[in-house]
Amino acid sequence: MEIDNVYKCEVCGNIVELVHVGGGELVCCGQPMKLQEEKSGEEGTEKHKPVITKDEKGCVIVKVGSVDHPMEEDHYIEWIEASTGEKTIRKYLSPKDKPELSLCDCVDGCKCGDDCSCGSNIVSARAYCNKHGLWKSD
Repeated sequence: MEIDNVYKCEVCGNIVELVHVGGGELVCCGQPMKLQEEKSGEEGTEKHKPVITKDEKGCVIVKVGSVDHPMEEDHYIEWIEASTGEKTIRKYLSPKDKPELSLCDCVDGCKCGDDCSCGSNIVSARAYCNKHGLWKSD
């Protein structure tokens, strides 16, 4: 087991992220939880891979897919996270939300003006689709 691994219960759907390795096995509903492997290639028509971009002000935005991922009641991105390697920012989504995370929104609004440096040290991003699991950026 490694820190930041994500596990899912195949019975009830609980999802947990490992924040400290202490040994043992993660169990839910009497069964071992399943490690959610981070996928990085695209598959199917829906796009899942988080893409780290910058807007016109230079503000870092993580979008899910080169084309927006569907955000429907039965198929949507549950959360997006961006990481510096030391700090992680996560945004939880619902089916009505746009599948993106703006780092300027996470720092009490951008006060950088026209040359935003919010999120400039982001090195990776992940997103979790309720149907297709965990995806990571390049």
